[in-house]
Amino acid sequence: LKSILRMLWEERMDWFFGIDMAIYSDPERPPIVPDGFLSLNVERVFDENLRLSYTLWEEEVTPILVLEVVSTKPGGEYTTKLQEYARLGVLYYIIYNPKRRRKARLEIYQLQNGSYQLQTANPLWMPEIGLGIGCEPANYDGLTREWLYWYDENDRRYPTPYERAKTESQRAELESQRAELESQRANLESQRADRLAAQLRALGIEPEVS
Repeated sequence: LKSILRMLWEERMDWFFGIDMAIYSDPERPPIVPDGFLSLNVERVFDENLRLSYTLWEEEVTPILVLEVVSTKPGGEYTTKLQEYARLGVLYYIIYNPKRRRKARLEIYQLQNGSYQLQTANPLWMPEIGLGIGCEPANYDGLTREWLYWYDENDRRYPTPYERAKTESQRAELESQRAELESQRANLESQRADRLAAQLRALGIEPEVS
């Protein structure tokens, strides 16, 4: 998700995507550490320094989206963390549980009137962010499995940097092949014109030069 955002919002400096980074809401409270979170309208970097943590009393912006990935067993994603993110005012809370078989692996909650409501769409368009989020099987980094992706408002998945580079490489190869075909066609036309001119001269006719 972060690598795709870097590509999509390359020119923007008003967003930050943290991975395994502590979020401090109060100096007297222990931090909460989501697997990933997105904040908008914040500085992407502080000069040449990078964030070591995300402190709400300094940033003055609550993350708009938080992601938790369930590993071998739940770690409060459906209870204490859900309550804590609601308390902080995180608008979208996403839980991805790849081990689930009978229930949905991806759950997207939206904060409404102070509590989270489960959304059913996959992908889900989030107008406050200008992106959709969802999951689908695909190949990434040589591994075929289900991945989380960003989507546009028409549910079209945004490509990964590797996919875009591959597409651009294929496009460049097609352009090269097209140029080669045009060159071959031009050569054939030139050879044809030369043969026709030779035939006319053999008949004592001097071909017109255009």
